[in-house]
Amino acid sequence: MATNSRDLPTTLPSAVWDVLADGWLYPLWVVGASRMREVDDEWPAVGARLHHSVGTWPLLLDDETEVVGVVPGSSLTLHAKARPTGVAEVTISLDAVGAGTRVVIVEDAISGPGRLVPKPLREVQLHWRNTETLRRLAYVAERRTRTPGS
Repeated sequence: MATNSRDLPTTLPSAVWDVLADGWLYPLWVVGASRMREVDDEWPAVGARLHHSVGTWPLLLDDETEVVGVVPGSSLTLHAKARPTGVAEVTISLDAVGAGTRVVIVEDAISGPGRLVPKPLREVQLHWRNTETLRRLAYVAERRTRTPGS
């Protein structure tokens, strides 16, 4: 499993959770997600799904991501379809660190052709992708919590 973490020293876990809990923001911070088509009303409850597209126009594939575990305000475990490579399990955890948050993403392929890629190579690719994902998540969470003029 690829594991990435990022500390957001001035952003509380609740502010990061607010971004995760707003499914319409998914393409802003998830590398590869291009657009949202629909968000289940129950998001981010277990069983709720995000209906999104991956790729770039005109080569877009419609996929979905499903919540398989949640501790509100603390962690979210997803099964993310990524055609044609298969399904990945992604766990995002939030921990308070001082006045900020440590965000940790753990991800690995759980089915499909992606599992055939040797684990060390998978981890390198996922690590790179999730470094950028955490950078984007931090930008969105930090900007949403700023007061006007700051």
